[in-house]
Amino acid sequence: MMRLNKFIAHYSTYSRREADQAILDGYVRIDGEIEKNPAIQVDERKADVSISGNKVTAQDQFTVIVYNKPRGELVTKKDPQGRKTIYDSLSKSYRHFIPVGRLDFASEGLLLLTDASRVATALMTSKMERVYRIKIKGAVSEGMKIAMGEGLELEDASAGAHEHAEAGPMSFAPFYAYQVQKDQGDYSILKVAIGEGQNRELRRFFAHFGAEIVDLKRLSFGGIDLNNLPTGKVRFLERAEYTSLRAFVDGIERTATQKEKQQKAAQQSPFGKERGKGEKEDYSREKRTGEKGAFGNSMNKTEKPIFTKEKVQPVKRTFIKDKDKSKANAMSDSFGTNKYSPDKKYAMGSKKK
Repeated sequence: MMRLNKFIAHYSTYSRREADQAILDGYVRIDGEIEKNPAIQVDERKADVSISGNKVTAQDQFTVIVYNKPRGELVTKKDPQGRKTIYDSLSKSYRHFIPVGRLDFASEGLLLLTDASRVATALMTSKMERVYRIKIKGAVSEGMKIAMGEGLELEDASAGAHEHAEAGPMSFAPFYAYQVQKDQGDYSILKVAIGEGQNRELRRFFAHFGAEIVDLKRLSFGGIDLNNLPTGKVRFLERAEYTSLRAFVDGIERTATQKEKQQKAAQQSPFGKERGKGEKEDYSREKRTGEKGAFGNSMNKTEKPIFTKEKVQPVKRTFIKDKDKSKANAMSDSFGTNKYSPDKKYAMGSKKK
């Protein structure tokens, strides 16, 4: 059994908010009768649910595509200013696909889209590794390196934000990894791996240090790589990518179901209120279950990510180029934990405390 709005969001292209609105507006029927309660429980195996006459069927099948987004396209269905969107370039058969996160108008690179909102939600709210190549004006300062390794708290993160964005605080978690590929004084090129997707996160981060990002390209998301996909083109996931992604999504949903059962049991217990106070879980950004590596391989999250300074000796699986020890070409160095291993299924790591 599951809530009606959750059922619709899981097995259609509707988001949870859109599902709620459709239910409240009277477009949803169960067994032919209009239902306006988003919280009513339905049996996903037997329920006859429809929206505007279109049946919503529980199924495990979903499709994910990789789109190499060019600059100058917005990740939205429509733009009031009439600017080009990704759906102007994509085939009409992908019109109902949901983007997993966003890339701003001036950014390019890998963008995942799916026809299942539950998959999009699972990926967007995860801590899966996102890898970017960026070019900034100026040199990479010691302050940037420290902040990339330790995180950053800003009371005013308006620098680097959209011109219409309101000033406000913003927290930046430590980067999973970074690599300075070029540092020529007037500009620098870095490869960075982060586990969040906040609005213009990287642009705001570097703007705090007075460095403007002039080029930003996403190279991978959770082990799904852009590789040699031409700009403006689409590819489907490979079988191995689908296998590991399905295992990931199933794991997320099992965890969510278990939490719901535990919460219901606590509420039904005569001591539920007292236990709830003592055992309240922290669902803040820092405590969310996260996954740094690929769907097929992950790093133990109890181990602190390695961020070296100039004189620290490198250890195994460090991802920061050490000029004294590493002689490999920066462009071909192994980077991050996003290489899929077909011999291992994805295992959710415990969250770093």
